[in-house]
Amino acid sequence: MFQSTRKPQSSFGSAMAMFELIYHSIVRSVRKTHNNAFLAIAMNLMQMVIFVMAFYVMFTVLGLRGAAIRGDFLVYIMTGIFLFMTHTKSLGAVLGSEGPASPMMQHAPMNTIISIGSAAVGALYIQVLSLFMILFIYHVAFTPLQIEDPFGAFGMLLIAWFTGCALGVVLLSIKPWFPTFVQIFSQIYQRANMIASGKMFVANTLPGFMLAMFDWNPLFHVIDQSRGFAFINYNPRYSSWEYALWVGIVLLMIGLMGEFYTRKHASLSWSARR
Repeated sequence: MFQSTRKPQSSFGSAMAMFELIYHSIVRSVRKTHNNAFLAIAMNLMQMVIFVMAFYVMFTVLGLRGAAIRGDFLVYIMTGIFLFMTHTKSLGAVLGSEGPASPMMQHAPMNTIISIGSAAVGALYIQVLSLFMILFIYHVAFTPLQIEDPFGAFGMLLIAWFTGCALGVVLLSIKPWFPTFVQIFSQIYQRANMIASGKMFVANTLPGFMLAMFDWNPLFHVIDQSRGFAFINYNPRYSSWEYALWVGIVLLMIGLMGEFYTRKHASLSWSARR
């Protein structure tokens, strides 16, 4: 009763107010993992470094380096690890964002779209910053880095992020209805993508019966296409980044429709009875 009457805003003013809310929500989502934002980024950086080194050692010990693309072997590993981590982290961030029954939704300007957008952009920010830091250190300290089409490779990273966010929105929309199923499915999907993403092999070398096992996965297409942009002597023949983009758009539309329906029906008492 003591609040001043909210003045009507123009469309531009409403957009600026929403962007401001998204900015503050992004800062909050980045600082969720640690109180210190620098340490939160450093933890993600170390995780990616450990992944890269583990796969480097595994390929060397098992003698699989000959099956890789001719060129910088570490770039071959990074094109798989970076996109896999970006896809997985964005899915987890969107799935873990504030739902319609969250206490944060009690604040008038806050809504689920802002929560989803901030979680998605926050995950992208951390992954891109970690990506540039790792590539810069590798370029300066070890060997000069050469990527044939860096803009195309970065575009594949954005599609991997987009498809992860789209699937996260779908799972978030059904999470209040089936929380146990969503938790189990997300864990199985993330574990299965360790193999199904195709980051450990090249699509052009797979026989037809094995190619059919991975062809459904948009991340498989994106990783293979990213290697086509990164290496001058690799031309992906069995993958398409358009397929991954259209899958992401379809999943996003389904997820937004489901989220809109769930937002109107979800209640805090649902979780209380479980």
